[in-house]
Amino acid sequence: MTNIRHRLRTPLACLALAALVVACATNPVTGEKNFVLMSEDQELELGRQYHQAVLKDMPVYDVPALQAYVDRVGQELATKSHRQNLIYRFTVLDSPTVNAFALPGGYIYITRGILAYMNSESQLAGVLGHEIGHVTARHSVRQHSTNTLVQILGAAAAVGTGSRAVSDLSNVLGTALVRGYGRNMELEADRLGAEYLAGVGHDPEHMIDVIGILKSQEEFELQRAKEEDREPRAYHGLFSTHPRNDQRLQEVIAAAKRFQGADTKPEDREAFLNRLDNLVFGPGEDQGVLRNNRFYHKKLDFSLTLPPGWRVENQPKRLLAHHKSSNAVMQVTLRDLNRRQSPEQFLRREFDDLQQGQRLTTEMFPAYAGITKMNTAFGQVYGRVATAFHNNRAFIFGAASKQGLVETPFFDMVRSFRRLRPEEVDLARSRQIRLVRARPGDTFAGLAGMSGLTNYAEEQLRLLNGLYPDGEPFPGQLIKTVR
Repeated sequence: MTNIRHRLRTPLACLALAALVVACATNPVTGEKNFVLMSEDQELELGRQYHQAVLKDMPVYDVPALQAYVDRVGQELATKSHRQNLIYRFTVLDSPTVNAFALPGGYIYITRGILAYMNSESQLAGVLGHEIGHVTARHSVRQHSTNTLVQILGAAAAVGTGSRAVSDLSNVLGTALVRGYGRNMELEADRLGAEYLAGVGHDPEHMIDVIGILKSQEEFELQRAKEEDREPRAYHGLFSTHPRNDQRLQEVIAAAKRFQGADTKPEDREAFLNRLDNLVFGPGEDQGVLRNNRFYHKKLDFSLTLPPGWRVENQPKRLLAHHKSSNAVMQVTLRDLNRRQSPEQFLRREFDDLQQGQRLTTEMFPAYAGITKMNTAFGQVYGRVATAFHNNRAFIFGAASKQGLVETPFFDMVRSFRRLRPEEVDLARSRQIRLVRARPGDTFAGLAGMSGLTNYAEEQLRLLNGLYPDGEPFPGQLIKTVR
């Protein structure tokens, strides 16, 4: 008891107790008192700051007509929200990730990546309504306040005990983007989104369709992870069963029906799909495009060939190729050159334990290769590295395997590196959603063979059209393909 009283005399401990006493505010949705450490003015300022950070990392998708359409749908929903005093801003981000999120103060974002998988305006409204719900219920503010209190208490304990350990807490932006807000807050956002949908004339049942899109994405990711022998990268992961079997979700959707008026919006699926025609799908032109096993990058002016049979991932900062059967991986990264040097000098600076160095030539550029120790998912092993220069950049190639050195595929990839040819400029353009009318006998397996998709083409087409895992198009149906 003596130790506890002593700790509470410290200024930080007193601050923590003061926060517990005074930091309560009325929830705009429930009317109940919530613990918060932030005024509405502070909330708005936080949103403005994070908004700039978002746009720095993920640019706006430069299609004004689509931006205006999403904003119109969002603004209509916002008129039914519990915080109509806020100015809401809806932004489509030029990102292939399947995501939507909200920041404090009414900043709401949706990626072109998740837009591609929607098949009606009501689904779009469901996503935007859910994110408006996070704002109106002040979820980010409440979570930020809880994290801040833990920091205060942690600091107070550190003063009293001499410990320097402080909890590693995620910020508001990281929470919104990666983990969601936890089951209870996500369910509350679903309830509010369904209420706002009903208020503007949409059937609140469409909220289940929206969550079904995310559930299908999760199931597809689990399938891929199993086939590729890796851990799944699941979005929020809030539902252990399909949304239609989630009792709590069913209850909040049913409750929202009381907000429906006499006027209901007609579902015009084809009008919505036409707004998505030519939508960029997958990595944008600035990230490069993979066609069959040849990679093209217009902005960086290069092309190279990946080994057939390897699964390729075009990530924002690297190009990865995996070969499951041999537990091998290859990657390509790049770095700006800041001094005049040879490929050999560069590689030896990067890897001070480089062994068996050798000069080689790509299709257009001199290169240098060697062997070095690498830390990989299957332990520390010796792997292959190489570099070639182009346009004042060093392209760095690497390869490692559980079984030993990767030889032929690695050198074939490095030697294929060259400038983009004039006739390849069109091939370097990003893939796009294209609409077609299904003919009798059309299947997704057949359409996949004609698409521009490289990995899991059939599954991706089903996901795009809301028919995952085993649905097929019917004759006359307008469906999304990729070209």
